[in-house]
Amino acid sequence: MSVLPDVLHVLDETLGLGGRSAGFDADTPLLDALPELDSMAIVSLISALEQHFGVMLPDDELDGRVFATAGSLADFLDDVLHRTQ
Repeated sequence: MSVLPDVLHVLDETLGLGGRSAGFDADTPLLDALPELDSMAIVSLISALEQHFGVMLPDDELDGRVFATAGSLADFLDDVLHRTQ
């Protein structure tokens, strides 16, 4: 089961995108493409994702590649979720 729909929902809510994420897919660029996704928003997004998925995201694995696209973020969450099961 893909976590992409949940990731998009959390993105929309956290960044206040007003439903724009409904048009996003796995290839949608995030970092440097969404003006709402600045350094403070990334911290809020990490916290929101941790709360939504009930996991702690490993700080040492969080870098720009994770936030490059909606798909890379969903893949990272999927990997973390599989490791915590």
